[in-house]
Amino acid sequence: MQNLFIEYPKCSTCQKAKKWLQENNIKFEDRHIIDNNPTEEELSKWIRLSNKDIKSWFNTSGLKYRKLNLKDKLPSMSDAEKIKQLASDGMLVKRPIFISDNGILIGFKEKEWKEFFLK
Repeated sequence: MQNLFIEYPKCSTCQKAKKWLQENNIKFEDRHIIDNNPTEEELSKWIRLSNKDIKSWFNTSGLKYRKLNLKDKLPSMSDAEKIKQLASDGMLVKRPIFISDNGILIGFKEKEWKEFFLK
C-alpha cells in the first residue's frame, strides 16, 4: 500500500503535517477529505488498524460536530452508527490522517510522527 495522506487543505494542522512530511522526504498520495471522504468500509478498516477508539476519529472541535450535538449523541450510538456518521461528512473526521503499511496516524503531533517514522 502506498502512503496515503488525507487532509483538508485549508486546515492549518494539515498544512503543518504536509510540510513536515515533505521536509522529511516522505512520499505520499494526497487526498482531499471533502472531495473524497473516507467510506464506511475504509473507516471500519482504518479504525480497527489504528487501535484507537472511534471517538478519537471525530473532529470534536469542528463546527459540524457541535451543530449535530454529537458530544451528547455519541455515547448512545453503536459503532456502526458512528462510522456511518463519520462517512457522511469529511468535516466530522479528525485530520490529517496518515495511512501506511506501518500504521495509522490521526491528527498531527510532531513528536508522535517522528517516533512513528523512526520505527
